Amino acid sequence: MIKKLSLFAALSISACTAFAQKIDYNSGTIKVDGKDVAKVIRIKDKGNFGLTSSYELDNMAGAKLVIATIATDFVPSRNDGDGFYYRFTFLTSGQVAILGLSKLGPEKSFAKLMGESGIVVNDQLDAAKVNELIALRSKNPKVQIEYNLVHRSPLVNVTVKDHKIFQDVQIGTFKDITRPAGDFDAYEFALPSGLIVARVTFKAGTKYVENCVISTNKDAATYNVDLRAGGSYGEAIAASEGVDRHEETIKKIANWLVQHSYL
Repeated sequence: MIKKLSLFAALSISACTAFAQKIDYNSGTIKVDGKDVAKVIRIKDKGNFGLTSSYELDNMAGAKLVIATIATDFVPSRNDGDGFYYRFTFLTSGQVAILGLSKLGPEKSFAKLMGESGIVVNDQLDAAKVNELIALRSKNPKVQIEYNLVHRSPLVNVTVKDHKIFQDVQIGTFKDITRPAGDFDAYEFALPSGLIVARVTFKAGTKYVENCVISTNKDAATYNVDLRAGGSYGEAIAASEGVDRHEETIKKIANWLVQHSYL
């Protein structure tokens, strides 16, 4: 039995080696096992000062097969291997997929991906290979947040009233989301559009706020913020119309969010 398994493993390795293809990319041409298969056309993106590019895959006769454009509506990956997300359009089938290209060399990454996938057969896209590529390599990245801060005068102090935050004009809102009998107070801060920009928890002490933690949505960051300096930020007041029980603390947090371009 052991001999049979060893023989099977050896045959499997031999088969993989036999079918392995050599992919080369030079002067805009993709070669598979020494044969010219397709051409890569690089087009610098004018809207991004030429810092990024779009790519086209043409057959050897010059007909376009695939167009890949950078997908700016997704949060970039922290993995250099697929750090840039591109929207691939396969022209003959009309299929669209999001695939990752390396930050360290997106053009070569594009050429390698197209060559290894084997999607070009006899100067045409092979439908089965395209489906296989999409199934195995497509991504489902997180959508980039549309984050537009309100234009205001930075010389005006931040104020709060009626769950709204002002700096010359209304720049945001806040909402008390503290759970009944919870150990911490909790608030959400949002842009006037309703987009939540941060969630904050803190513990109101007798003299100042303790353990203030601000979690931001734009960059998924978490900050421990010291609110003790200046103001009665630990004192809860009786809530009344237009006034929150932690108004001074809310104002302090709003100032921090403004200073760090979250609000």
